[in-house]
Amino acid sequence: MEANGVSIWPRMEPFLLGALQVAPSSKLSLHYLRKMAIYVRTRDGCFPILSWPMWRHIACGKLQLPEDLAWLYFETFDLLIGHTPEERLEWAECLSQCSTKSELDQQRNKLSVDTLQFLLFLYIQQLNRVSLRTSLIGEEWPSHRTRSPSPSDRESKTSYQNKNWDDQAHLSFVQSHLAEILELLVEPGQLSQSGQALRDCQISLDAVRSLGLLLEGSVCQGKAVQPIHRLLTKGPLQTQAGYSSLTHSFPLHNLLSCLQRSLTLNPFGITACLHSGKKLAWAQQVEGAMKRAKIARNTHMAPPGSKLVLMSQVLKQTLAKTSDKLTGGNIKIHRCADAFIYLLSPLRSVSVDKCRDSTVVLGPVETSVHIHSCQNVRVVCVAGRIVIGTSSRCTIHALTPTRPLLLPGNTDITLGPFHTFYPSLEDHMASVGLAVVPNPWDQPLLLLTEGLASHSLNTLSSPDPSCYRLLPPSEFHTLVVPFQMEGDTCEVPGGLPPSYQAALDEKKRRIQNWQKTVMEARLSKEQKQQFQELVEMKFHEWLLETGHRQELDSLIPPTIASVKDSDGAAADTNQVNDPKHMRTEQAVGQSSMAC
Repeated sequence: MEANGVSIWPRMEPFLLGALQVAPSSKLSLHYLRKMAIYVRTRDGCFPILSWPMWRHIACGKLQLPEDLAWLYFETFDLLIGHTPEERLEWAECLSQCSTKSELDQQRNKLSVDTLQFLLFLYIQQLNRVSLRTSLIGEEWPSHRTRSPSPSDRESKTSYQNKNWDDQAHLSFVQSHLAEILELLVEPGQLSQSGQALRDCQISLDAVRSLGLLLEGSVCQGKAVQPIHRLLTKGPLQTQAGYSSLTHSFPLHNLLSCLQRSLTLNPFGITACLHSGKKLAWAQQVEGAMKRAKIARNTHMAPPGSKLVLMSQVLKQTLAKTSDKLTGGNIKIHRCADAFIYLLSPLRSVSVDKCRDSTVVLGPVETSVHIHSCQNVRVVCVAGRIVIGTSSRCTIHALTPTRPLLLPGNTDITLGPFHTFYPSLEDHMASVGLAVVPNPWDQPLLLLTEGLASHSLNTLSSPDPSCYRLLPPSEFHTLVVPFQMEGDTCEVPGGLPPSYQAALDEKKRRIQNWQKTVMEARLSKEQKQQFQELVEMKFHEWLLETGHRQELDSLIPPTIASVKDSDGAAADTNQVNDPKHMRTEQAVGQSSMAC
């Protein structure tokens, strides 16, 4: 941090939500992005706003990227930037009226993005570039910017290898690539033929405003977070950055030096949250052993877009929560096992990382749900995007306006329709701008290791049959959220696909026929008692075999008198209330944990 107290740090969300967790296409290297930076500034319709038709022309015609991949980047950036819920719902309404590819293209052609910010977004895809040096020695090549990590740094890196969540990786990336990032913002007249910045070139204030996608800061600790261009055009940094109020520009060399001196770790990132965030813990007696889960959050002090809730090692427990502490938060669910987690609030993003044998039911997620390195996990969600990588035997029930993205390394993934509700679900969906249509949950897009996606819009070209399947209607059952809450939603939003509804209706008819058969059997009182005991025995055997017994047992209220936050404050009472009867008609209790 600067001695004058001004600090600048990498924003979390561009790296967390914007960088795809796969090695980028070689066509997004600095060489090609430099060419693109020159091209967009010298062509009509490309600068300062880049439309989808022009990006498609550049991506498909110049960079030779598949159209699906070009749209994936464009759509991901559009998810990242700020749209109001009303704008997102209006866009969903427009898409829902498209019945042909031609009509869909007409709607997409209306979209545009900030050109320079989109360039920076494409550049940070290098965050997950595979480095030969890293793969050989485990860390990047030593440089004057690197420092020996402290024990606490090593501990946090061991727990969170995901670069998208690693704020120290974000800082290292920006420090190492800042000169190249700034070069992308320089006007073509100040570049050499190879696209490199000439000596003493200038960067305009408008270009620095675009840099606000990646950087923000504050004048001193505890002060309000400000966009980067405001910090650089007033106060102590104005002179250091060389800002001229006459030309409204910065000398590149001065700006680079000023930023390098002021760069620091994000005070609202995962490192700060782990070390100094509000620690919360809960405990439940399970088979005679006390199991503890760990939670850290910064939602009480972080600005919008930087709110984090980190949940780790929820083991053999049920966590149920709806709370303002979760609303708008980026949630990380890490290393949980044999757990049932219900987070029934509108969320910004969710990452389910290295979990196994668990069920996660989420409130509407504005941007993305990322499932990474999980085994035998069921996720039920409404989300702007679903991303699955290096996972196996996972089932995802989704309602999403975008095609589910399958990254390399997946095996035995099952995709099914969204199949649950809770009373305030539709209100929560409206608050984050998610509608029931369009919903291409069954049209996944495979992103291959070489960074190329399938070419077809509606079908996959040569998909790996071991990678995923669509849930057969014969295996389909609805999920009941076993808690009482206030609200008007009383059915699955948008209904079920016809084939799945038909399968449910058939199961219902079988139950009715079974009940009719039992009634017509005219059993004696003794026979009815024997029959009931037999059915209950078979039911409990089924509960044990399927693992549902644990799910029911974990809902029984614990004997602990009260659950308190680790800082001594009473647990938040704004949570799900008493549970209602499960569809099995077996009454269950509640074990909702504080967060």
